[in-house]
Amino acid sequence: MSTDWRSDLVERVRSLIETAEPAVVEEAKWRKASNPDGVPTFSADGLICTVETYKDKVKLTFAKGASLADPAGLFNASLDAGTRRAIDVFEGEELDGDALVALVREAVALNRS
Repeated sequence: MSTDWRSDLVERVRSLIETAEPAVVEEAKWRKASNPDGVPTFSADGLICTVETYKDKVKLTFAKGASLADPAGLFNASLDAGTRRAIDVFEGEELDGDALVALVREAVALNRS
């Protein structure tokens, strides 16, 4: 059985986040019966983002996304939220790795400002 596309994408996102910020801390939070592995959260001087897996997508939610420039236009979900912004990636879609690295670096810089 091949690896699920969502698992592959989460691994790629994890690698890109670590490239953007080598000092990042990953923790699993919000464990429950329906999600025993919990939600991967990535922090560096404060929360950067969470990575949640759904049946039809992988959602990256940036804690302070509304304060980030996002010049590549990655944010496509939670656009009306007051503070956070999210990126929904569906099967077959390509995630711009360079743009994600830039966004993570911007989020870390905001946490450290």
